[in-house]
Amino acid sequence: MFSFDTVIIGAGAAGLFCAAQAGQRGLKVLLIDHADKVAEKIRISGGGRCNFTNRDLDASAPHKHFVSQNPQFCRSALSRYTPQDFIALVQKHGIAFHEKHKGQLFADRSAEDIIAMLLAECALGQVERWQPCSVKNIAFLASGADGMSASSYQIDTDRGPVQARSVVVATGGLSIPKIGASDLGYRLAQQFGIPLVERRPGLVPLTFDGAAWAPYAQLAGLALPVQISTGAKKTRMAFDEDLLFTHRGLSGPAVLQISSYWQDGAPLSIHLAPGVDWPAVLAQAKARSRKLIANELAQWVPSRLADAWAGQDADWQRPIAEASDKALARLAERLARWEITPTGTEGYKKAEVTLGGIDTRALSSQTMEARQQPGLYFIGEVVDVTGWLGGYNFQWAWASAAACAQALAAPAA
Repeated sequence: MFSFDTVIIGAGAAGLFCAAQAGQRGLKVLLIDHADKVAEKIRISGGGRCNFTNRDLDASAPHKHFVSQNPQFCRSALSRYTPQDFIALVQKHGIAFHEKHKGQLFADRSAEDIIAMLLAECALGQVERWQPCSVKNIAFLASGADGMSASSYQIDTDRGPVQARSVVVATGGLSIPKIGASDLGYRLAQQFGIPLVERRPGLVPLTFDGAAWAPYAQLAGLALPVQISTGAKKTRMAFDEDLLFTHRGLSGPAVLQISSYWQDGAPLSIHLAPGVDWPAVLAQAKARSRKLIANELAQWVPSRLADAWAGQDADWQRPIAEASDKALARLAERLARWEITPTGTEGYKKAEVTLGGIDTRALSSQTMEARQQPGLYFIGEVVDVTGWLGGYNFQWAWASAAACAQALAAPAA
């Protein structure tokens, strides 16, 4: 039987980084993944350039950028392994990068550079990697069982049984099944009685039913900056980002961000052209212009959108000078607060992340170890910690992996 200090299941961002860190701390590490290739999510992220972290992350206030039943849980790991720490590693490997906007850092050339860096770090730690290799079963061997003095785990794999002092679950979430997403991490949690928070797609396009969407279906491909919000009072969340119309609904950074906060049945409120004072703009146009209302709107929003908007009300299909003040007030209100209720999402096939997962109350925020199951750790997306779009989820992967690796290598008490 093969024997290791730790077995890490899942060779994505969190698993690769944890394996590298643990191996470089002197542990004998086996990294297992059922897919042929490592880190497919890194490979396709950021348009193939990997938005690997975000400079704006504030570890002292994780609720600003992370969704969780307990957003404070991630503070410990994020404060101990920061974006600056990962940037230093990227620089050490000579990988050129740039900031796109809002603190988002991308590799200049390709996401493959980040993957190559992680594999090089694993090589430095002499990590053994089995791919493709499936985990069939995991059994906990209590202290003293099987002739061993300490408790351990037996992992049955395609390549035979393995014994290890600890197991790290880094299997990611349910999003993007075509690149190998699996529910193995959740099943392992359930096997050991570890509670789960309900899972749903996050950072995902939203869809609308046929009748409500009919006026906008022909706008597919059109993008514009908006302010988008959902919720009320204390639960209200808003983003200033670009909106993209699709054949089935809305996407783009604005919608991906708000989707993590949107609740089924709740409306979205969208300000088209934020910063534009619509009542004032329309009043001024009425006083000086003979143009059609749609032509006036086209100064502030894309002309296709202006045409679709004006086409929804007979009072808006005329020269602006001939429109009643009441009709223009109604138009201004609608442009500043377009309310529309999604009927659903595009699901895990288009979701960038999975909301929910391993209940953080069952884990140590210092070590990522399950409180009731010694030697079993959960890191990365499988945990109920979901970041905003823009590098936050990768930083959680690096930080949770580093916290776990540090704990794995700590001398036994």
